[in-house]
Amino acid sequence: MSASSESKKLVKHLPWKEQPIVSYQPNPSGTAQLSSPPLDLPHYGIGFVDAVKRGFKKYATFTGRASRSEYWWWTLFTFVIYLVLGLVTFAVGMATSRDGGRTPGLLAMPLLILFTVFFLGILLPTLAVTVRRLHDGGYSGLVALLFLLPYLGGLIIMIFALLPSSPAGAKYDPIPATPTPNNTYPQQNPYTSQGP
Repeated sequence: MSASSESKKLVKHLPWKEQPIVSYQPNPSGTAQLSSPPLDLPHYGIGFVDAVKRGFKKYATFTGRASRSEYWWWTLFTFVIYLVLGLVTFAVGMATSRDGGRTPGLLAMPLLILFTVFFLGILLPTLAVTVRRLHDGGYSGLVALLFLLPYLGGLIIMIFALLPSSPAGAKYDPIPATPTPNNTYPQQNPYTSQGP
């Protein structure tokens, strides 16, 4: 008996291999996505550049949902920009300091202003993508108020952001008057019970 026929027999007896996998995401793995979904729906499997563009397009949009990839690519973008601006500002500030590094030098002031402008400009879209990510997990956007708890709040939000998407998050999707080809979610009324 060959090794390949033995492995086929083993696969046949595994219960999870016999059942089809059902996905509630619009594009299950293995199917090609022809176009990106509309902005009011989450984009699963989005790339870095598209996630950043989408984050700026939805600058202050707190409604709808954001996929894990949208959220984490945006988070990586903001982290890298903060890191680069912070390190350059620190290096220039130390190099041009007159008192051995206790205060930044004059050349670091434009970089400090740029850092502050970036922080203030990116605060609203970061909060918006966090609220949309919470929606995708099926949680209220008010959970983002946990950010007000020092250290622990950010950790809790990070755990929520790591959780997979939930079918319950579809209640945060807009309900279109007519179904569109990109909206493959079944229409749901959040005010009716779906219990047994």
